[in-house]
Amino acid sequence: MAERDKGPTERQVIELLKKRKKPVPFLQIAKLLDLDKKERKKLKKLLKKLKKEGKVKVVGGKFLYEEEEIVVGRVIPYPAGFGFLEVEGREKDIYIPPFEMQKVLEGDLVKAKVVQFRGKKEVRIEKVLKRSRHEVVGKVKKEEKRCLLEPLDKNTHITFLLPKKDCARLKEGTVVVAKITSFPTPKTPPRAKVKEVLGHPSEKFLAIDLLIKKYNLPTDYPPEVLEETEAIPEELPAEEIERRRDLREQVCFTIDPEKARDFDDAVAIERTPEGYYRLFVHIADVSYYVRPGSATDQEAYKRGFTFYLPDRALHMLPEKLSAKLCSLRPDEDKLAFTCEMVFDEKGNLLFYDIYESVIRSKARLTYNEALSIIVGDPALEKKFPHVVEPLRLMEDLYRILSRKRWEKGSIDFDLPEAEVIVDEFGEPAAVVPYERHIAHRIIEQFMISANETVALHLENAGYPCLYRVHEPPDEERVENLLEILAGLGYKVKKPKEFTPKFFQKIIEDFEGKPEEQLVRFLTLRAMSRAKYSPHNLGHFGLASEHYAHFTSPIRRYPDLIVHRLLKASLRGEELDFDETVAYLEEAGEHLSAQERLADEVEWEAIDILKARYMRSRLGEVFEGIITGVVQFGFFVELKETLVEGLVRINTLTDDDYVFDEPAHRFVGVRTGKVYRLGDTVKVKVLAVDEERGKIELMLAEESQE
Repeated sequence: MAERDKGPTERQVIELLKKRKKPVPFLQIAKLLDLDKKERKKLKKLLKKLKKEGKVKVVGGKFLYEEEEIVVGRVIPYPAGFGFLEVEGREKDIYIPPFEMQKVLEGDLVKAKVVQFRGKKEVRIEKVLKRSRHEVVGKVKKEEKRCLLEPLDKNTHITFLLPKKDCARLKEGTVVVAKITSFPTPKTPPRAKVKEVLGHPSEKFLAIDLLIKKYNLPTDYPPEVLEETEAIPEELPAEEIERRRDLREQVCFTIDPEKARDFDDAVAIERTPEGYYRLFVHIADVSYYVRPGSATDQEAYKRGFTFYLPDRALHMLPEKLSAKLCSLRPDEDKLAFTCEMVFDEKGNLLFYDIYESVIRSKARLTYNEALSIIVGDPALEKKFPHVVEPLRLMEDLYRILSRKRWEKGSIDFDLPEAEVIVDEFGEPAAVVPYERHIAHRIIEQFMISANETVALHLENAGYPCLYRVHEPPDEERVENLLEILAGLGYKVKKPKEFTPKFFQKIIEDFEGKPEEQLVRFLTLRAMSRAKYSPHNLGHFGLASEHYAHFTSPIRRYPDLIVHRLLKASLRGEELDFDETVAYLEEAGEHLSAQERLADEVEWEAIDILKARYMRSRLGEVFEGIITGVVQFGFFVELKETLVEGLVRINTLTDDDYVFDEPAHRFVGVRTGKVYRLGDTVKVKVLAVDEERGKIELMLAEESQE
């Protein structure tokens, strides 16, 4: 008699489940494999193992084989220790558990296996294909037998071993830049060695320097870029002036923030014989100086944007270009790209012309100076007599255009912004609300009109364009917004279609109420993020059918691309349409990502400086509004400084509070006291975490008990 095989094997089970394609019960597997009692016990163990490895899925007590899915994607970490894998073409990112995050850094390109665990898909990283970085910024931590580097980035979940010789000269808590010498493997820990000592937080304010290092932002230009820039002559060639439209006699001027050094745009206005408004928007012609493919162009594309930090700016272009040659400085001949528009008394665009020009700005005004002239300031009127009439005419046109835009449904979020005032040492001296007034709005409105006109021109001319697109909001986000508004007592019927007008009305209904700014913020949060794309999806927030960025080429690379496309259209150059669109798709993705990075760095810098400033105000009491309610507490924005901090629920000692998530509130069990989103409360500054830009608050009433 032949001896039975010592089955079942993994291969037998998987082959059987593969053939069946549907979930198979345990007993049927055993029967089909002709297993005896002893072999069935082995089958149970084997199925358990296959389930754990993610090779077999259990559906209603039955077993199903799923083909192994291998994916390639980028790592997106979260501060809590887990992460997600972003896979191109896949709608939803895949969860990365904490133990897998110990192997990777933010942005790493990895090959991973998708498995089922507790009914949900997650990944097991098989190989890191490309590391996103090879340096890390962290604090030195000394232990009895070893020395560690703890990364300051809350999204980095790997602690590195440092050589003892590196640590011998450094005291605990010193901040360093370290080169990663080995990444973690199953047998070896991650290691790094000190490359640069930044200092100790107790001896030196390091916040902004750390941010720059953390995000690996460029602070210097490659030598070839500087050489290229230095070789550019400062004199404008006579033949270049000759071939352009000469508008040097025109009364045009710039209006910018007080500290601005690079002036992208100048404006001019006149009445036509018919009584219409002829508006000129002159934009610095950066494309004349920065030629495609040059070293300067490549570096500008890589950066994408100028990064604005409270104590400095990391410019997209070298200073000779950004602050001198391209900047529309007063009383200097400058090459410009002009968008000339004629509007009637209802704000309809009757005519436009786009052309290369040479201009000479007659004044450099700040926003506050422009406002003072508009309302009537004799001293400034005397100083700038030639801009008084144009400015007041601009105000008239602004009101007409603004009204027309409002009728279309344009959403004006107009959120208050905080400006951090820093001293000569980079230390925050004050946090003050940044005032936006009519002068800001005039320039914003004129730039929007120019951007729309340029996008319309390229579309009508049949040329590709890098549009600034803003898609309608995700339905789930809007439903969440309406749920929050219902908690504030505002009930609104969900429309069949979400239009800009719908959101405009929500904001208008809260005007003048204590929750106004909160509702503006919540409505903005419900929106999609604007991005760059060659596919015209419209701009939802501006209620615009065609929109592009044209007005800031000194500080934004997308505008430089649009300038080049415009010039091609004006000269009638033939472009390979498909090839150009493919380039614009790639550029749109890169530049949208760089814009997100610039925003993130700016916000983080402001949060850190706010926290640094609030350190000097520990123990003080402020009035604020509850802007967010989460399981462990609620966030409060201080009205005086627009600084946000957290009140932890465990600091409320007068009662036991229950988290009512649907209503976005906490309710006291015994007292019935409620702390709800939008409520005004008095809070005391309890603690500050400068490194992470976090502020701990407690209710002032609680602290006085």
